[in-house]
Amino acid sequence: MLLGLSLAVREKQMLASLVKTFRHLEDRLRETPALVEEVYPKSQKAQLSRTVPGFGAFLSVLTATEIADIARFEDAAHLHAYAGVIPSTHSSGERSYHGKITKEGNRWLRWAAVEAVWLARRLLTIIFKMLKENRPYIPYKR
Repeated sequence: MLLGLSLAVREKQMLASLVKTFRHLEDRLRETPALVEEVYPKSQKAQLSRTVPGFGAFLSVLTATEIADIARFEDAAHLHAYAGVIPSTHSSGERSYHGKITKEGNRWLRWAAVEAVWLARRLLTIIFKMLKENRPYIPYKR
């Protein structure tokens, strides 16, 4: 429909280029489920992450891939900083202000944590401990 619009030559070329890019991205999105199904059975970290409520195969593979080697993080706070889910801080003199999360760091890991509908820092702390201890998620029971 868009390609049938009556536009000037330059605008029609730009539109054709954008439509081509859109179709390319659609093709890549159709490949994603197959890629996830290929990677998931081979990744113990993805399988551990999937035991967390709210995590399916896609978010588990994404999280495991973006974290990579959990040993590179000294503690959960370093993982929080890597994902950019720490509060921003502004200081002047003796006053300090803490704001919203910084949104700096790994945006895909931050997105996966938020997408799982948990508080991002708490979720990343749980995942950090699971991967460090090489164990699945154990639900808390009162």
